[in-house]
Amino acid sequence: MNLMGLKYIAVTAIYAAATIIYMETIVIYYRSITDTVITETSGWDRMAQQKLGQTRSDNVIKKEMIAMLLAGGQGSRLGVLTANVAKPAVSFGGKYRIIDFPLSNCINSGIDTVGVLTQYQPLRLNSHIGIGIPWDLDRNNGGVAILPPYEKSGNSEWYTGTANAIFQNMDYMEQYNPDYVLILSGDHIYKMDYEVMLDFHKEKGADVTIAVMPVPMEEAKRFGIMITDEDHKITDFEEKPEHPRSNLASMGIYIFNWTTLKAALLANAQQPGLDFGKHVIPYCHDNGKPLYAYEFNGYWKDVGTLHSYWEANMELIDIVPEFNLYEEYWKIYTKSEILPPQYLADTSFVERSIIGEGATICGKVYNSVIGCGVTIGKDTVVRDSIIMNNTVIGENCELNKAIIAENVVVGDEVRLGIGEEAENETDPHIYNNGIVTIGEKSVIPNGITVGKNTCIFGKTDDSDYPEKFLASGKTLIKEGDNK
Repeated sequence: MNLMGLKYIAVTAIYAAATIIYMETIVIYYRSITDTVITETSGWDRMAQQKLGQTRSDNVIKKEMIAMLLAGGQGSRLGVLTANVAKPAVSFGGKYRIIDFPLSNCINSGIDTVGVLTQYQPLRLNSHIGIGIPWDLDRNNGGVAILPPYEKSGNSEWYTGTANAIFQNMDYMEQYNPDYVLILSGDHIYKMDYEVMLDFHKEKGADVTIAVMPVPMEEAKRFGIMITDEDHKITDFEEKPEHPRSNLASMGIYIFNWTTLKAALLANAQQPGLDFGKHVIPYCHDNGKPLYAYEFNGYWKDVGTLHSYWEANMELIDIVPEFNLYEEYWKIYTKSEILPPQYLADTSFVERSIIGEGATICGKVYNSVIGCGVTIGKDTVVRDSIIMNNTVIGENCELNKAIIAENVVVGDEVRLGIGEEAENETDPHIYNNGIVTIGEKSVIPNGITVGKNTCIFGKTDDSDYPEKFLASGKTLIKEGDNK
């Protein structure tokens, strides 16, 4: 064999050996970041794990902080909007659902493990969240988990309070052995970097940190109020005080040391309706645990009433919106349907409004939020209103300050929000501020006029409207027709 042949064989052998070593390296690295039990990892592997916010010991994934998102509430103050859907699943801003905001906050803050506690009418919420793909929460280790109440040995128990819901999911939290647990509500509109709040928690050496927001003193009586010293340490707290001593209102956002939370839940497990504000926080305070208030000064909106929900949507279309949906650095993620582009006919006119994907606009829209797949007929005028997904508005209609839920059909020549205001006859604390509210899958026939502070729910017909009119303050609910 000549010299060239020997050189070829040598080079081939060296290349083959290098390939084997390279492949073995890949296999070893792959095994180090999967669920395979590995007792030792290289410095490179440990770096990768730290980047993922986790460490490994004997097949246990440890998370620094996990989030528990309370999303089981009915939201009764939203009236018929939550008759068949949990409040966190209500549409918002023409594209999103309310729960999208805390979920987006989590992933934007680097939290990749979120337990979502559901209870009331969970189907649409569960379907919306799925396995968490829109929020990058579809993960093998962590990700998003739906946590409904479940039957236990000997009994079946609903969640009876905010802290009780967390207590019933101790096993879920325990599997991640977190250092910290973040407690969130699923029904607020805001952007918050929870990592900054965690840094504050660590800096203060707190056992519990409560997010607070300054409110006008005249409104403080509506909230749980924290009283703090100059170092932000909580010295006392008051639940909806008649004469508040502070204007720092609790936002219902907590960071607990895991050991502190676990001990407090176990000690108060038998409390009926176990609640954070009534039981867990006082217990921690009475037992000398350091509690601190983290002051948040950004936009935060509790959309727990029809008026606050309407107001929050209207704030999105301000010339300079206080709450900006278009920031690149803090995106709000949601499950999006495959829809065609919006269509504006030559008869349409749109002014200062949000128009969702797949909408068809043939009329005029002013200062309104229009959801995905909505149809607005020719010569119809919509003002100061919220129209949710897949609703059809006929021709020659007039809508003033209306909230119309999903999959509603409004006939031709219908007028909503007409005349003088009158107090709602059934639920004045819900239906007020001149708003017309129409529940999902409702039907309103042609030629109907509806006053202010009114509510319609169900498939109605001409016989439900004497003289084709529903006066201000009236409620029309046809039980069973809305399914």
